[in-house]
Amino acid sequence: MALKNFKEKLKRGNLSPKFGTIKKISSTTIEAQGLRPSIGDIVKIISLDEPSKSELGMVTQTDCYSFFISPFGFIEGFKSGDKVFINEQGMSIPVGEELLGRVVDPFVRPKDGKPPILTQNFSSIMKAPLDPMKRGLIDEPFSVGVKTIDGLLTCGKGQKVGIFAGSGVGKSTLMGMIVRGTQAPIKVIALIGERGREVPEFIQKNLGGDLSNTVLVVATSDDSPLMRKYGAFSAISIAEYFKNQGRDVLFMMDSVTRFAMAQREIGLALGEPPTSKGYPPSVLTLLPQLMERAGKEEGKGSITAFFTVLVEGDDLSDPIADQSRSILDGHIVLSREMTDFGIYPPINIQNSASRVMSDVISQRHKELATKFKRLNSILKENEVLLRIGAYQQGNDKELDEAIAKKELMNQFLQQTPQEISSFDETIKRLEEILS
Repeated sequence: MALKNFKEKLKRGNLSPKFGTIKKISSTTIEAQGLRPSIGDIVKIISLDEPSKSELGMVTQTDCYSFFISPFGFIEGFKSGDKVFINEQGMSIPVGEELLGRVVDPFVRPKDGKPPILTQNFSSIMKAPLDPMKRGLIDEPFSVGVKTIDGLLTCGKGQKVGIFAGSGVGKSTLMGMIVRGTQAPIKVIALIGERGREVPEFIQKNLGGDLSNTVLVVATSDDSPLMRKYGAFSAISIAEYFKNQGRDVLFMMDSVTRFAMAQREIGLALGEPPTSKGYPPSVLTLLPQLMERAGKEEGKGSITAFFTVLVEGDDLSDPIADQSRSILDGHIVLSREMTDFGIYPPINIQNSASRVMSDVISQRHKELATKFKRLNSILKENEVLLRIGAYQQGNDKELDEAIAKKELMNQFLQQTPQEISSFDETIKRLEEILS
């Protein structure tokens, strides 16, 4: 009986797997023949000279006679004639509780020097976004421990928010404050296309070395464009696994711009036409495919997502910033001017907005936030008059009130990176300032 079973397994087994061969190779693209793969298939490239040398790639283009591969890593040392095999596992990654507290690459291979992650659960990296009719209504506030956000730009559980800023304004510091201040039981952070130096700095300085209940997915700027692109999708797949278990997840990604730049490299290498700032059309298609996977699902948990967007030259009309704003449910704009004045976090409340704020806060909270923004706007409008002493007190009651409360309002907008303010404390503080 045992011999019969063994024979059956041999019949079913593929003892001589099909393979293709490399026809032409460049630094960014490989042309191969001999297989009939489909778009999105994962292949394994093996060197004939060194059988132990291999690299993964993705099929990105096909024609009648050959197919084209974008490699995940660097392909120095490979030659024409090397073998190409279809990877049966495809774009699936291991997921599970074992990931908590770990730093991994987009294929969930450890980057923290700890043992490999062993789990029985696998999840596809590429999935369709949530069905619109299965999305739950966003009706609960999501506290992040930052007074300006909780009080004046309140987020909801399942919301997608963008953090827009130029370089060196304080995106990473604000990210660390949100991760430490939120009460979400699971936190998934994707660092895409950032400098390698920033990874240990983010863990030690911004997270205080505490990775409990946190998964960090890292694809640094020296990784291939494909690794940077799929690092974002890998991280959102991990967040979806915990969401499907009925848990609330905080998802943070830094940054959308580096992700778009990776797709720009891939698209241009494949011959796509460049459009605004050289971005091919596939970039604008890819952004909603990533961002729409966050949200709240009926009968399951939620993914509340914060995406940082690097705006070049502080230009908010940048095509990636503009497209992101149209997809997201809110935007937080960081001001270089406020940084120069020493106000941290430098959140410009006049240019920022939360589209779900009215649905998740009380009427009294809404009145307080509206009044605070109005008084702050009046101060900005009359700043020059106040500085040169041209305004006489008593001419405008609202301006008089704004001047009287200016110091308290500035104190509310400032917060040290180590300070965490609960949602109730924030509302109480607003009441004290404005009542």
